[in-house]
Amino acid sequence: MKKLLLLITVLTGMVASAQTSDTKTIKMPNRTKDHFMIQYGIDGWTSRPDSVRTGGFSRHFNTYIMFDKPFKTNPKMSAGIGLGIGSSNIFFNNTNVNVKHVGTQLPFTIADSINHFDKFKITTLYLELPVEIRYFSNPNNMNKSWKFAIGAKVGTLLKSFSKGKNYVNRNGQSIYGPTFIEKEQIKKFFNGTSLAVTGRVGYGIIGLQGSYNVLGVLRDGSGARMNRFSFGISISGL
Repeated sequence: MKKLLLLITVLTGMVASAQTSDTKTIKMPNRTKDHFMIQYGIDGWTSRPDSVRTGGFSRHFNTYIMFDKPFKTNPKMSAGIGLGIGSSNIFFNNTNVNVKHVGTQLPFTIADSINHFDKFKITTLYLELPVEIRYFSNPNNMNKSWKFAIGAKVGTLLKSFSKGKNYVNRNGQSIYGPTFIEKEQIKKFFNGTSLAVTGRVGYGIIGLQGSYNVLGVLRDGSGARMNRFSFGISISGL
C-alpha cells in the first residue's frame, strides 16, 4: 500500500510539474483540457471462500470529471487528475449475506436448502480521485489517436447497501410474491477506503480499462481478505 501511495504522490507531482514548468511550451490550441470519463464493465472479488458464491453480471459504473495537463516539452505525454463517483454491484447466487448481523464478521451462507432471495446484490459507492500518466500517438487529432494511460485512484466510501428481490423457499417458490424487495443500508463491514492501480488503452474516445484494488473489500476483521478487480470499456475525450 505504501508503494501505491507513493505512486499517487509521484503522479500528482507530475501533474503539477506539467502545469508549472518554465520550459518552452509547445502550443496545441485545439486540444481540450477538461473532459468527462465514463467507465462500465465487469466486477469481481478475488480469493473468495466457497461460501461467497457470486453470480450473474456483477458490474461497475464510474463517472469522473478529468483535468488534463500536457507536458510542456512533449505533446504526446500528459498527466491527468480528476474527481468522481465509482460504483460496484456484486451479485450472489443462492447465497444469504446477512448485512444486519450484529457481530463483527459479515456472514455468507450457502442457501441451496434454505430460504433465500432469488436475486441479491451488494452495492458500494465511493468518492474517488483518479490520477493518470497518459500517452497519445497523435496529440493534434485526439479522435484519430491511440491512447494509453496508467495510474491509480483513491476513494472514500459514501454508501453501501444490499438489495434482495423475490424471497423464495428451498424449492424456489416465492414466499411474499415476485415483486417483494428488501434493502438494507450499512457501512460497518466494508472498507472505508479504496486504493487501486488502473490502466487504459483505446483509440479515439473508446477504450478498454481495468483496475485492481489493493485494499480488501471488507474491513480488517470483518471477513475473508478479498480484493475487487474491474474490466470494461471507457468513454473519454482523452
